[in-house]
Amino acid sequence: MQFKLWMLHLNLMSAKRYIKEYLAHHLYCVWRIFKIKCYFTLNQISITYWGVKVGKKCSFLGSTIFRRYPETAIIIGNNCAFQSSDWSNIVGICRRCMISTLKKGAVLKIGDKCGFSGAAISCAESITIGDNVLLGINVIVTDTDHHSLNAKQRFENIGITSKPIVIGNDVWIGTNSIILKGVNIGDNSVIAAGSVVVGDIPDNVVAGGVPAKVIRKL
Repeated sequence: MQFKLWMLHLNLMSAKRYIKEYLAHHLYCVWRIFKIKCYFTLNQISITYWGVKVGKKCSFLGSTIFRRYPETAIIIGNNCAFQSSDWSNIVGICRRCMISTLKKGAVLKIGDKCGFSGAAISCAESITIGDNVLLGINVIVTDTDHHSLNAKQRFENIGITSKPIVIGNDVWIGTNSIILKGVNIGDNSVIAAGSVVVGDIPDNVVAGGVPAKVIRKL
């Protein structure tokens, strides 16, 4: 009898410990799975509506913003992940992923197994991202100035310069970095957090700063 009471006491203690330590986490996991399934459906509707080509087994945490200008292409490879909600990354996402083309003839291509967290990619001419590329939280990639340097043209939407961007395979771009027009980033390279990349970065290096420069080789 005493043994049974002791076992019951242990079970009650275990239940209280579970509720205290694990219940909130497990409920969050269930809620997260539910939201992932809901957002997957919403993103599929958006992908179809905007005519975006998406490969197999891509995942979406939160609602990604797609905007495809007429007579342009957005092509996304297989097994890519887009994190767009504040609950999808504990470091802190400031916005949803935004994938857009801006002018007729623009082509935005993303390879396989790439990951994006609150990234904004805007393509007026050509942006090519290789395989196994990670864009950290709130990274911006844009191949155009969006506004003219000429003050008189700035509000007339003319005199805007665009140049293609190429990001190689196995590249990691750190949080809050900005990749500007005409940049080529070589394979296996790492861009440090908070960098502004305005010139080419070779293969197998760590680069960082404003403007970004090679720090060391890998």
